[in-house]
Amino acid sequence: MPQTRRVEAPAIVYTQSGDVSIAYAISGQGPPDIVFVHGYIGNLEVEWDEPGHVAFFTKLAAANRVIRFDRRGSGLSDRVRDVPTLETRMDDLRAVMDAAGSSRAVVVATFEAAAMAMLFAATYPERVAGLVLFYPLAKGVWAPDYPFAPTEDDYRDEFEQIRTGWGGPQQAQRFVREGAPSLVGDAQFVAWATRMFRQGASPGAALALRRMVMNVDVRDVLPSIHVPTLIVHTSVRRDESEYIAERIPGARRLELGGRERVFWLAEGFPDAITDFARAVWGAPEPDTLLATVLFTDIVASTAKAAELGDRLWRDLIERHHAVVRAQLDRHRGREIETAGDGFFATFDGPIRAIECAVAIRAAVRELGLEIRAGLHTGECELIGEKPGGIAVNLGARVAAKAGSGEVLVSQTVKDLVAGSGITFEDRGVAELKGIPGTWRLYAVEQTS
Repeated sequence: MPQTRRVEAPAIVYTQSGDVSIAYAISGQGPPDIVFVHGYIGNLEVEWDEPGHVAFFTKLAAANRVIRFDRRGSGLSDRVRDVPTLETRMDDLRAVMDAAGSSRAVVVATFEAAAMAMLFAATYPERVAGLVLFYPLAKGVWAPDYPFAPTEDDYRDEFEQIRTGWGGPQQAQRFVREGAPSLVGDAQFVAWATRMFRQGASPGAALALRRMVMNVDVRDVLPSIHVPTLIVHTSVRRDESEYIAERIPGARRLELGGRERVFWLAEGFPDAITDFARAVWGAPEPDTLLATVLFTDIVASTAKAAELGDRLWRDLIERHHAVVRAQLDRHRGREIETAGDGFFATFDGPIRAIECAVAIRAAVRELGLEIRAGLHTGECELIGEKPGGIAVNLGARVAAKAGSGEVLVSQTVKDLVAGSGITFEDRGVAELKGIPGTWRLYAVEQTS
């Protein structure tokens, strides 16, 4: 009987994201470029030992340039001690795209990786030609208004299973029953899945990755996604996909045949990706983006100016501005406007924005000054090069509510930095001048 010719695995190379090495591989020729981010764990080498996986990516690479990578903490990429935040994982995706020479790509993401991809698409729309999400999630833990996610008790049970049975045959068999029912009883596939778990992550790394999933909540981001979006699922557990599709403007939903929830076995999935990529490639970039806005100003500046006199006050303001700009540079902030003693800046990540605000607070105290600061993450309209819109107004109103030495943030900011180690004190619900409704605000207590 003739042997099936083995498809040669693409070369695996590394790039740096901060101080972490990320393994990635490229196959096929573009355009379009497809960046594939799969959920949970993986291993670029072990994946290529599974025929269905090889068939999926070989077909996808026949019509596209496909870029795959092992996420930090899994596979061939560096193990990490800390729970990776969404912001850090966005940095990893951007680092891989830069290393691969991909200025813009269709981003395909599965399961919890979809949360990061959605945030990435909203934050960097110029780099995302389109978004394909397979069984996406927007929140990690069950809530009355999000009943699709596991409960905290479910996670506790899962954590115990990881501690006691990671990489064992029972785990692989459960994976097959839930994700690939057509392969139940296939001993070869179960053996491969067992090896994938063992070589995809250690038990400690797997726990860190699952804790990261618990912290996810990007529901507020969904209306800010304006790149073409396709949400794909099979006939099993479609409710969460429907929920997300309804909240992303213009998103299209596709139900594939079969009951497989392992992405490479989903019937027709590579063709669906290719058709979508061809349709959206070359579409204009959206004129909005998701950004974290930061407003600061000096507390009691009028009294301080009167105390010092014009010349000394002017010298102090120049030193204040130099300190603020140094911290903006350090934390990748972009200065938008300076009015008197206040700054308006934007960031591509709320963690960096909070850390910058806290650093500014500490630095200006050495000058004998106190600031107040306010932050909000939201959709900004681009008016030329300058961001505008309600998100900017909301950030300014949050800052106006801050007390002396206080860094105040909106609920959206707090939700997006969950798992970062930053702690907050609830400041209750407030009305913000000119902004409809009420808004829950939080003061930053401690950064990581």
